[in-house]
Amino acid sequence: MALDPASRSRYNLEDATVLLLDDTSMGMAILVQIVTGLGAKNLHRCSDVEAAKKVAERHELDLAIVDGMAPSGMGYDFVRWMRTNCQEPNCYTPVIITTAHTPVTDVARARDCGGHIIVKKPFSPIAMLERIIWVAREGRPFLFSADYVGPDRRFRDVGPPKGGGRRREDLNADTGSANAPAQDAELQPRLAS
Repeated sequence: MALDPASRSRYNLEDATVLLLDDTSMGMAILVQIVTGLGAKNLHRCSDVEAAKKVAERHELDLAIVDGMAPSGMGYDFVRWMRTNCQEPNCYTPVIITTAHTPVTDVARARDCGGHIIVKKPFSPIAMLERIIWVAREGRPFLFSADYVGPDRRFRDVGPPKGGGRRREDLNADTGSANAPAQDAELQPRLAS
């Protein structure tokens, strides 16, 4: 989903209650600027998991933006706690997980703890807005099992686009054979080394 920055559409989080969990002052400052720029007025700023748990137990939340808190991963643990220990409606709160590092293990951990989506730092305000809108519109059902509580981790698989041929056949027809030697003599010495 890509929003046109010049769009006249307006999105406002004025009535939303937003939990922000980030243990760095710079990360928190950026999150606060972004969500207040989107109109949010009711913010709960938490720099540690214990403070975030208290907020989640006492206030009804509309959105949570949680840093994964590498290397300990306590942010992921907080999201899992929120999904399994919070009362309704907070156990269903949309959660956007932010992180500066996105190795496959952290992406899987974000998915498996019950987060809706993971966003890599640094991110722009428009990127965060796109993710907030996506989470609000996507409507994945919640699953409850012995080892997972959260939005359905599967995305709709609609298969390949209709009307196209096979990729290899399309490639050979459009650009020539993939096995043909390079035509540019200037590139050949660099490719050989």
